[in-house]
Formats: sequence, structure tokens, C-alpha cells
Amino acid sequence: MADFFRDYFLKISSHINQVDLTLLEEAVALIKSVHVRGGKLILAGNGGSAAIASHVAVDLTKNTGIRAINFNESDLITCFANDYGYERWVEMALKYYADAEDLLILISSSGRSPNILNAAAKAEEMEMRLVTFSGFLPDNPLRKKGIINFWVDSSNYNYVEMAHHVWLLAITDRLVADLRCEVK
Repeated sequence: MADFFRDYFLKISSHINQVDLTLLEEAVALIKSVHVRGGKLILAGNGGSAAIASHVAVDLTKNTGIRAINFNESDLITCFANDYGYERWVEMALKYYADAEDLLILISSSGRSPNILNAAAKAEEMEMRLVTFSGFLPDNPLRKKGIINFWVDSSNYNYVEMAHHVWLLAITDRLVADLRCEVK
């Protein structure tokens, strides 16, 4: 049994450590620039990725003072999905809540979720900046949509989601550290 957990944590660590550190630094700089210009961060995903979006949005807002929101209210999701179709609900939420100076962060393990891809297209139409987090196949369509694209080389949902979560929280913690230095 202990071997399972040791191997499991080694695999997760391996996926977390495959990140390009330069991309993390670029994401931090991009978020700062959006904040300075008065924009907000919008995070969206499905399932576990939606939970990650919620966690990160709250931590960004509370710990850095950077405005961040997500679209995880059940009434919003069910209303827009009912009226526009599930594959368009995030796109339509962007239509009503996003501004051109905002930054959209889309999280999709497979990089193939139609509602997330439609949101990416809407962001491009609105001339919003986009950062993506995906996994699974290297040629997934979401991976090509952002100005910064994070990708996990795994088809295991938990490995992909854990890497995304850790990377996003690392970005948040870097912003917290930077903001503390600026305040001193």
C-alpha cells in the first residue's frame, strides 16, 4: 500500500515540475498588468476545473487585492445553459460580465470541452487576453488559444487537475510575495 502512495506522489510531483518556469513568470506579469489597468481576472472550467477556478479566484481577491471572479453560480449556469445551450453558457456569461481589459483563465483537463472552446473564441472576439490550462493530448485545441498556454503531459484527470491547481496557487503566492515587497 505505501508503494502506491509513494508512486502516486512521485507521478504528481513529476507533472507539477514539468512546468516552464518562464511561463509562470509571464503569467504573473500579465496578471499584474491587468490589475494595474483596472481589469479583472475571470476563471472558468468544468467539474474539478470549476472548483479550481473558484479556489483561485477567492485566493487572488482576498490575498492579493486583485479582482477575480468565476462563473460557478448554479443559477447562472442553468439559466444560460437552458437559454443558449450548455456549449455556449460560458461564452454568454463573458458577453454579460467581461470587459476587453480583463484576463480570462480557462481550465480544461482535455482541452476539448465545447463550452470552454467557445469561451476562448468569445475572448478572442472581445480582444481579451487569455491564459489556458489543459492536459491530455499535446494537440488539444485549447492549448493553441491563449497568449500563455500551460499543458500537463498526462491523460489522468487527477494528475492534470492537481498540476493546474498547484501552478495557479503558485502564481497566486508569487503575486502575494511581490505585493508584500511593493508595500514595504
